[in-house]
Amino acid sequence: MTTTATKLTKDMKATKDTKITSIVLFVIFVAFVFFVSFVAPVRAQLAGRPTRPQVQPPHGAVRQVIFKNCVSCHGIDDYAFFALDKAGWASLIETRHKDMKVSLVETDRDLLLDWLVTKFGPGTKPFPRTYVAPEITTFFSDAEAQAVLDRSCSTACHTLDRVNDARFSPDRWRVVTVDMRERGAKLADEELERLVEWLGRVKGTNPNQ
Repeated sequence: MTTTATKLTKDMKATKDTKITSIVLFVIFVAFVFFVSFVAPVRAQLAGRPTRPQVQPPHGAVRQVIFKNCVSCHGIDDYAFFALDKAGWASLIETRHKDMKVSLVETDRDLLLDWLVTKFGPGTKPFPRTYVAPEITTFFSDAEAQAVLDRSCSTACHTLDRVNDARFSPDRWRVVTVDMRERGAKLADEELERLVEWLGRVKGTNPNQ
């Protein structure tokens, strides 16, 4: 009798273990199907897209002009694609809004144009429209990344303190780095991406980095 009870207990335990294993395998399978069906296609869609600039809204009175008249219809990132004088900016704004009921009082218009010329004037470099981040399979060590920073960033433009004191997401670091390359930093595409990966890993938004 005892032997039969013991065997029954073992059989029940084995059945329970089998059910748990089946449930675990089913969950893994569902997660895999979800990744293949949803996550992978989204990543594939994002891959190969040109990097877009990220323009930070200014402070002061011009900020209110932008939030009142601009961002309800469009963002301000596209401003970085241009490097125009005041007449050029005035013409671009007029052309883009000619079919819209947009009216700027003269003081607001002058504030906006002055900011645009200061930030994206003819002496600046437009953000490139065609940079597509390449896939990388090797990554910088701290020493390698520091050597690239010393070579590319220690220029008359700024010191390395500007990099060391910053904390950005990888996407934001990519925008910053691409912009710096347009201003003269010597970086090949793959080298740039390896630096972006290192910056996001070491100088990212995580407070422990």
